[in-house]
Formats: sequence, structure tokens, C-alpha cells
Amino acid sequence: MMRANRIGRPAASAAFLGLLLAVAGQGPASAEPHGIDTEHLFGFTEGSDIGVPGERELESETTSRVGKRGGRFRAFDSGLALKMPLTDWFRVAPGISFAAYDIGGVPGLADRSVGTFSGAFVEARFRLLRRDAAPFGLTLNVVPSLGRIDAGTGQRVRSYGSEFGLLVDRELIPGLVVGAINLGYGLASVRSDAGGATAEGSNLEVAGALAYQIQPGLFLGGEARYVRAYGGLALEDFAGDAVYLGPTLYTALSERAWLSFTWGRQVHGRAVGERGDLDLTTFDRHQLRLRIGYSF
Repeated sequence: MMRANRIGRPAASAAFLGLLLAVAGQGPASAEPHGIDTEHLFGFTEGSDIGVPGERELESETTSRVGKRGGRFRAFDSGLALKMPLTDWFRVAPGISFAAYDIGGVPGLADRSVGTFSGAFVEARFRLLRRDAAPFGLTLNVVPSLGRIDAGTGQRVRSYGSEFGLLVDRELIPGLVVGAINLGYGLASVRSDAGGATAEGSNLEVAGALAYQIQPGLFLGGEARYVRAYGGLALEDFAGDAVYLGPTLYTALSERAWLSFTWGRQVHGRAVGERGDLDLTTFDRHQLRLRIGYSF
């Protein structure tokens, strides 16, 4: 998904990881009343669960994006959110975001090395179907956001964006194998602090993943994602697409703490007006995501 402003510095996640490891021990992470909590089993793909009313969860998410067609490109997009399920069917999660960039010699991008506060967002989730009462779980995810850093260039901007997603999951083998499919649409409007015209963009994403529980609280799996980028807020001008494949890991650190990690590598893509079997202008060669959560 296009994330115009949910971005940040890796130090925030590193500090949070240290806190969790200090309190973590062996044992399964807390689950939903109907069984496995699927939300973060899959990496970039997400499950339909939203947590238990009355429980709070502090979550750190850091995405590393590495590699363009030339030069050096490393970006770290981080967010810290407080997740608050208000009912069995609705959850809200306000959060803040940070950004870190190391760019040098990339065609079309100014050299830049910076780490800074980036913006804020509010995630709202509406659970439409529960897995224990329907053939599959289904949740609508909506994330409006405000930002100060452009995700593609690292430059200071004023941005407004939203993400919309349908999250579907099912236990294919109860207690052992879980699958998920996500359909996503994102849009953003970005204006540089230096002035000039406002740039608008949008994207579509389809993602699917499987996770296998090899022992209580430890899941290994794989994920496939297809993303299309457009100019304009309503998918007007096709800019490029990319296919990512990679492994996923989820592990419970204690009864209340958990960690998930995924690494997606672009295996196919195309950019408008360029040759080659990858799109390394609109997208990145590698995308990695680390999530850490603690409930209380």
C-alpha cells in the first residue's frame, strides 16, 4: 500500500524491542476468545482479528525499503500506535510516525540523509464477520493520515492520505494452518514545502499469505503481494506495478508480547517508459517489516 506519511526512524522500534525483551518469557501470546489471533501472523498481509474489548495493545511497526535502479536508497518508515478495541466489532488505534532516509546517487532523487518526526494517523477497524460464526473472518480497515515527509524522496512536504482495506482470513486446518487475503486501495495528496504543484497518487494491492504453526506460539509462512501505482487520486494514470514474494515469521515472546517479521523481494514489475523486468522507480527492490506488540 502507498504510505505517504506512516514513516519513521528505526531507533523507536529498537527501544521498544528492548523493553519487550526485558519483560518477555516463554509462552503463547494472548489470543482472541475464538482461538488464534490472526492479525499479525502474515507480515504485510493482515488477519481480520481486532482484539478483545477492554484490552489495550502498544504496537511498533518499522518497514525498511531498500534498493532503486541506481545509487543508494535506504528508507525506514516507522509508526507507534495504541490499539483500543471498543466493542467486539470496532477498534480504534491512534498513532504517530517517524522517518529516516539514506539516499545517494539515485537518478531523479536528491541525495539525503535525515531522521525526523513524520506525522500522525488513526486506524479504524470494523469487523464484519467472525470466523467462529461464518466461513471466514472479514474486517474493513480505514487509515486516514497526515504527514510531513514524502515516502518516495524523503523531502519535506505536507501530505494527506487514506488507506482502505478488506481483510479476509480462515483457519484452513484449525489450530495449525491459517490463510489470509487482503484487498487494498490507498490515495495521497502531497505538496512540497518549497512550493509548486500538488502531486496526487493512488494504488491498488492484492496480497495473500499462509502461516503454519510449527509449535505453540510460533508460525512460519509465505506471502505474495501484487501492487499497482497510479497518478491521480482515482487510479487515473498507470505508473507501474510490482510483485513481491517472501517468508514470514510470527512468535510469541510471552503471554502479552509478540514479534512478527517479513521480507519481500520484488521478483517482477514494470515501470511506464522504462525497460526491464522490475519497477525500481516507483517501488523498491526489497521491503522488510518488523512489528512488536505488547498488550495490557
